Amino acid sequence: MNNLKFSILFLVGAAVLAASCKKSDTCIETLWYQDADADGLGNPDVSLTACEQPDGYVADNTDPNDTGLVGTPLSAFDEFNTDAVTISFDGDEVTIVSNGLPNHTSPYWEDTNLLYIPQTFGDHTTPGFIREGSFTVTLPLYPQLASSSSATGLGPIGIAVSGPPIFNDEEGQNRPFDLPTATGLDYAGAHNGPSGYHYHLEAADVPENTTLSFDDEKLVGIMADGFLIYGRKCNSNGDHPSNLDASGGHTSSTQHSDGAEFYHYHIINEFYINSYIILFGGDLQGTPNSIL
Repeated sequence: MNNLKFSILFLVGAAVLAASCKKSDTCIETLWYQDADADGLGNPDVSLTACEQPDGYVADNTDPNDTGLVGTPLSAFDEFNTDAVTISFDGDEVTIVSNGLPNHTSPYWEDTNLLYIPQTFGDHTTPGFIREGSFTVTLPLYPQLASSSSATGLGPIGIAVSGPPIFNDEEGQNRPFDLPTATGLDYAGAHNGPSGYHYHLEAADVPENTTLSFDDEKLVGIMADGFLIYGRKCNSNGDHPSNLDASGGHTSSTQHSDGAEFYHYHIINEFYINSYIILFGGDLQGTPNSIL
């Protein structure tokens, strides 16, 4: 009889122990999100389920950029002339639309315009007046250096903060920008052409220039590959940078990036012809996008 009671107690104990073990081994799966840049925020597009937290994954899924890349500082877009430029964001892209009308004086305005001034910087003007245009480009907010650079062509290669487009160092097909052409530009480094008013040169150091960059760290605009272009000086050292590539680009912080370093261009601190400094005369180091 005692043996029977012992056997029953043994079986009951074994059953309780088995049930306890089974309960402790139960897996409660959780959805984890990849945290590639280790900032504690997870990528909502990359996830897995696991009972325990895997290395490189977190429970959070609110990281809009889990690549670890530093993109274009959004505060830089606040510098653009809102009377001419409309900026809209869609995911990792920004679309810039400009009517091409600058917010500074020029002899290229009609003389009835309040922004008209006589030509005193050069010795002539090219035909035509500043007219409203249409320039649209969609750019990545996280532009990347391409495996090979791209030569710029005729026409817009960037949009200036003032509104008009930026052109390169050519005045026509296989025709380099020259001194006679330069003397027809206004103090802003721009003139009129078949596609409208546009910039070739750095602005001059004259009393009228209260808007555009001259030998300083001001933002000049954004190029067709998505990289920003600044004046000849860099905010990271307060002086002309010495580590620029052939296109005037380097990686450093700027006044817009809150200490983060990212690739951007500068006007190169070299005379192009006489005392004139070209805005952008190199190749685009990223993937160019069409400015329509």
